Amino acid sequence: MALRVSFSAAPEVLGETAGQTALRAAIVWAVLAAFAVGILGLVIAAPLAQANRSYALAAAIYQAFSYVCHQIPERSFHLAGHKFGVCSRCTGLYSGFALAALVYPLTRSLTRTDSPRILWLLLAAVPLAADFSLGYFSIWQNTHLSRFVTGALLGSVAVFYILPGLIELSSTGVRNLRRRKPATLPDGRT
Repeated sequence: MALRVSFSAAPEVLGETAGQTALRAAIVWAVLAAFAVGILGLVIAAPLAQANRSYALAAAIYQAFSYVCHQIPERSFHLAGHKFGVCSRCTGLYSGFALAALVYPLTRSLTRTDSPRILWLLLAAVPLAADFSLGYFSIWQNTHLSRFVTGALLGSVAVFYILPGLIELSSTGVRNLRRRKPATLPDGRT
């Protein structure tokens, strides 16, 4: 039995034309891709800000990322003598996600809101879990490259689950807006 997530709201059900649906999906994709590239930009901006003596900006970026990453210097890439905003594994996650988000329309129609079988996401997580576990138990010494690559694999596969969900969520929002009746003022005007 293969678990498959499928959200298929046909454009006609939403009261949209196919062109409107495609435009809405393209906007969702563009926002997600820009957000992903922006986050990756901040990861790289932290050491550059530090190197250029923009200490307040660097501190703000490092502080923001401290909630999602350990930021251990020995496990982070460095630029201009300063560590990235996140470790090498998180850099891989963000890089893989950003790259996959950018190329997503070349690999799959934006109007498709079904996601691949969950097995692919689980398989993409196996190398990361193995790299982490083997290093944690001192069975093998993972490297910046192994952390980055395993993170990038999981991040790139995650896009194929997150983007269809966001596109479907946007169509649900459109559907809910179309169902609402306009508010009526006390004097009967809408």
